[in-house]
Amino acid sequence: MPDLLIELFSEEIPARMQARAAEDLKSRMTNGLVEAGLTYAGAAAFHTPRRLALAIDGLLGESPTLREERKGPRVDAPDKAIEGFLRGAGLTRDQLEERDDKKGRVFYAVIEKPGRPAPTIVAEVLEDVIRNFPWPKSMRWGAGSLRWVRPLHSILCILSDEAGAEVVPLEVDGIIAGNTTEGHRFMAPGRISVTGFDDYAAQLKRRFVLLDPAERADAIWQDATNQAFAQGLDVVEDRGLLAEVAGLVEWPVVLMGEIGADFLALPPEVLQTSMKEHQKFFSVRNPKTGRIERFITVANRETRDHGATILAGNQKVLAARLSDARFFWENDLRVAKTGMEVWTEQLSNVTFHNKLGSQAARIDRIAALARDIAPQLGADAALAEQAARVAKADLSSEMVYEFPELQGLMGRYYAQAAELPPQVAAACQEHYSPLGPSDSVPSAPVSIAVALADKLDTLTGFWAIDEKPTGSKDPFALRRAALGVIRLVLVNGLRLPLQPIFASALAAQPGTAGQGAAEDLLSFFHDRLKVHLRDEGIRHDVIDACLAMPGNDDLLQLVNRATALSDVLKTDDGENLVQAFKRANNILAQAEEKDGVAYEFGADPKFAEAEEEVTLFTALEDAKTPVAKALETEDFAGAMNRVAALRAPIDAFFEAVQVNAQNEIVRRNRLNLLSMIRTTCLQVADLTRIEG
Repeated sequence: MPDLLIELFSEEIPARMQARAAEDLKSRMTNGLVEAGLTYAGAAAFHTPRRLALAIDGLLGESPTLREERKGPRVDAPDKAIEGFLRGAGLTRDQLEERDDKKGRVFYAVIEKPGRPAPTIVAEVLEDVIRNFPWPKSMRWGAGSLRWVRPLHSILCILSDEAGAEVVPLEVDGIIAGNTTEGHRFMAPGRISVTGFDDYAAQLKRRFVLLDPAERADAIWQDATNQAFAQGLDVVEDRGLLAEVAGLVEWPVVLMGEIGADFLALPPEVLQTSMKEHQKFFSVRNPKTGRIERFITVANRETRDHGATILAGNQKVLAARLSDARFFWENDLRVAKTGMEVWTEQLSNVTFHNKLGSQAARIDRIAALARDIAPQLGADAALAEQAARVAKADLSSEMVYEFPELQGLMGRYYAQAAELPPQVAAACQEHYSPLGPSDSVPSAPVSIAVALADKLDTLTGFWAIDEKPTGSKDPFALRRAALGVIRLVLVNGLRLPLQPIFASALAAQPGTAGQGAAEDLLSFFHDRLKVHLRDEGIRHDVIDACLAMPGNDDLLQLVNRATALSDVLKTDDGENLVQAFKRANNILAQAEEKDGVAYEFGADPKFAEAEEEVTLFTALEDAKTPVAKALETEDFAGAMNRVAALRAPIDAFFEAVQVNAQNEIVRRNRLNLLSMIRTTCLQVADLTRIEG
């Protein structure tokens, strides 16, 4: 079985596209080969800035011969039916076979598709893959019709086995496939011949090309950390930047440079962001001071001066970039010290949404909402309002205009420069959090108040103008905002009924919210909560059973109830209690429908006939007060465990007693007893919604 090696060699492929392109090449080639009848043992894809490569091991030498039998019409069928069958089978009448069938003599077509050699199939599949490759962006060049991310220079396509290697005959837009490739553009120019993947990878390495992106990334990180360690410093970890830089070079050469002393006073986040965004540099930090003092750059070649010229050029460009950052920083500090309100006033000219007004108007709403909810969070109302009024001021700053990803963080620095209370400064940075399911959650009361107000204003605003998420579309990230509210409430253990807050926030919005907006928004929160709790192992029917209870806008209470019910249902008593409850509820529902009355009161132990009946009366009566007290103190686990303990007397009752007795008084009494079971169980959760 031969091995297949493919390389598509081009001008530089953008780093962000390389990994996906390599996987697309692998999946489209292997799928196409398998569909054509060529199976394989294994496949691996690789990428560098100038090439996509695919190695397939153990490919079949040719596709198998396929034999298919098709049953046709009867021999005496109309000619048109027979002609249609012949067209579908691609045969003539004399090629058909006649066979006996239970309906008489029938035509059969025996169709054989001979196998084809691997080179023919590989050429067909690869040409189709190249011509229809799913680049996010592509271009045409020259006079050809082929589109590729950058001009495609050559195609390497060979099949190799013990006997040697053969080039797969293939031409795409004038590019003829061969067995050659190129090494490093500068360090080893010129074409080289290869005989298989091992030879290909080895020759590239000798010519200063590391084919495997993981190997390039490992080499960069190891060399960078070693150089930093030798100076008593740490490289700031950034896996995204590492992957990107590994996609920019074929032969990584790690160089460490110094940051000018004039720039060391800049906030470390500013230095890190500027170097990453503008020059793809890694930041090197002094662990003793926390300052960013040096940088790591990765060159694509070795030089005689060991990178000195490259470093000098990089440091010159870096100085210019950091001079801009220092200018922004110093200007912003001067403004902040005079009062951040200047920036907030500028936001009156910035539209948040054409139906929801300016950012300044939104800040007014957030400030009022933060002040209202602060007492429920243990936060100082005045501080919460003050923090909300300056939390977004940095959006007008020059630094955030240049680096939007620093919003919030720069607000903290500027609030500190303005000598605002530390709680206010912290809220400026933390009110955006959490941004996702793994992001940290603020714990300071003032930060929580502003974070909640910010997210709730967003949600109620878009609900007021009927701009809700639909299907997979969520252009305003409202699902993320709702999850942020949920995590703020749950992680901080907040008792915060949402309905009054929704009503107040909706009333403050410029949109005309309908009467059902608050209920609809709460339903949206419940859906988000289901997703959140499902990830924590709580079943959707358990959540539904708790959502049906009063107070379901108190998310913490709701989750506590659902957690307790989930735990009880994992026990034998809990699981069997649900079955007993459903049995009692079904019998009761059928009797109430048949009799046209509700059996909701009047059960009396004096009409009990069986010992098990008396025992159940006693058990239900004994459970009444403990369950009520547990629910009053929101000890849901205690209440549910107490109800689950009724499982044994309920089971014994159903085994010994016939509910629909002949004596009508006894029957009514027993139905009212079932009503006591239903009422007791439904106090803890709506068990009718539990599945199974």
